[in-house]
Amino acid sequence: MNMLAELTIVIPAKNEACNLPTLLTSLCSQDYPLLRHTRVFVADANSTDSTPEIAFAFGGQLDISVIPGGLPSYGRNAGAKLAETPYVLFVDADVELRDPTLLRRAMETMKRRNLHCATTNIWCTGGGLRDHALYVGNDFFQYVASWTKPFATGMFMLFQRTTFNALGGFNERALYAEDYLLSKQVSPLRFGIVPGCVFTTNRRFQKMGHLCIAKMFFKTAVNTWNPKYFLRDHQYWKA
Repeated sequence: MNMLAELTIVIPAKNEACNLPTLLTSLCSQDYPLLRHTRVFVADANSTDSTPEIAFAFGGQLDISVIPGGLPSYGRNAGAKLAETPYVLFVDADVELRDPTLLRRAMETMKRRNLHCATTNIWCTGGGLRDHALYVGNDFFQYVASWTKPFATGMFMLFQRTTFNALGGFNERALYAEDYLLSKQVSPLRFGIVPGCVFTTNRRFQKMGHLCIAKMFFKTAVNTWNPKYFLRDHQYWKA
């Protein structure tokens, strides 16, 4: 183990050749001082495009490895099992960290406040009014919920590794909102939202429709105490 390392980054991916370069380039631009000591695992779910080759191409800039993945919960857990650092960051492959200070500030916040989990806001790259409205709504409810029952999305979830393990990691039986199921177990006193945002695409809205996604968000909140709801296939990952 690299004694200077304190963070591991895990990226679940499948056929992300179009998006992964943007994410990895933005990681390379972060001013986090220990980035060169940070292992980055791309958990590849049998991609049929050049996702693995693109990941390896960043080997000169990041300590990057490609490991077997699957659904996001499985891929994230696979990377976390290989982590030996105090903190693990889970980030989606279609995300961009445009603010070069975000990773450093997130780590500073985790350590200063002794948090178990931290996230940030989400914004949509090149989205329309409906895209922005849904993400603004998500960010608003994320702030409101952080006082009682926190939740974060897999787009950016920074965990204290011992807490992640104690909570059992991501539920691999969950076919939907596995990130919500995990993060809502974190104490509000140990949960934080880092100012700023990550940027993501609107591809899910384009494939499933804004109304469908809005309904799924609402049903997620309504079923927060019904774990069986999240074990059913809502066709989210097939979109």
